[in-house]
Amino acid sequence: MSVLDLCDREIAAVGLEATVADAIHKMLDHHVGAVAVVDSEYRVAGIFTERDVLRKMALSHVDPKATSVRDLMTTPVEMATRATGAGEALSIMLERHFRHLPVADDNGKLLGILSIRNLLEWRVDDLSRELESLEQYVSNDGPGG
Repeated sequence: MSVLDLCDREIAAVGLEATVADAIHKMLDHHVGAVAVVDSEYRVAGIFTERDVLRKMALSHVDPKATSVRDLMTTPVEMATRATGAGEALSIMLERHFRHLPVADDNGKLLGILSIRNLLEWRVDDLSRELESLEQYVSNDGPGG
């Protein structure tokens, strides 16, 4: 399964010219904790997250309507590709304490944003299927059982 299949259907992204307020509104509108910051060709230039709001803006006296998201975004951005497996993405996110991982093509064009929630839901579903399979195996009363 491609990590792209696990991403939310709507991609939350803003352009490099967006303000911090634009990025925050996009996160609120999409009910997500991060937006990708993309250039004019939709290549990932950075990521702006709730952590960026807290760490870089909350106690400063910058005006979110007058501050460019470019000034506060996190860069460089670690990204997944279509070839990245769900288990690999989960390992990367846990090891590096990421809650969001953009998925991009070979040219850096944004395809989706994977969240830790997406991966945890996938893992819970996977474990549930495995448990059902084991329960079925144990409850089968075949020959010699």
